[in-house]
Amino acid sequence: MRKIVVSEFVSLDNVIQAPGGAEEDTEGGFTHGGWTGPFWHDDIGAHFFEEMSQTGALLLGRKTWQIHGGAFEPMPAGDPFGDLMNSMPKYVVSTTLTTASAWRNSTLISSNVVEEVRTLKAQPGKNIAIDGSSVLVHTLAEHDLIDEYSLHVYPVVLGSGKKLFPEALRVYLRLIEARSLPSGVVFMRYSRA
Repeated sequence: MRKIVVSEFVSLDNVIQAPGGAEEDTEGGFTHGGWTGPFWHDDIGAHFFEEMSQTGALLLGRKTWQIHGGAFEPMPAGDPFGDLMNSMPKYVVSTTLTTASAWRNSTLISSNVVEEVRTLKAQPGKNIAIDGSSVLVHTLAEHDLIDEYSLHVYPVVLGSGKKLFPEALRVYLRLIEARSLPSGVVFMRYSRA
């Protein structure tokens, strides 16, 4: 059985929306996009590559899949990061997409999401990783399908934005790793308690 690992950049007030750029996700009038930039440290990139070496597939919500696909699909062969992201199997959860052809090696999940994800988990192989995808993460957390949270916690309070954990959901976790970085970011990894 594979583990589902949610990997997120998160503010101190639980926000995961638009960490990478001002125009990444402005839904709900969010104006703080790119909030991770001032805190970059090379250890964050190194950790991401390490995590991806344990990943056999990506599971993403529509918006995150479109953002990632728009960045990686056009990359020429030979870019190590682009090659990794483009060759990996991807599953996009969407009720509005009719095809997943915009990003190679993608499969569309448009109904029975919880059952489809349970089927993916039951297959042999490496971890299934999720990033961004707040609506999908909420659904999976509510159905106790997330095995680990791999979080880079940033020393910033944003005051608004899409949250990692849905309101009123109680989740008990066990800390399995913690490491602070020189930029003030703290990497924390949790499993279900």
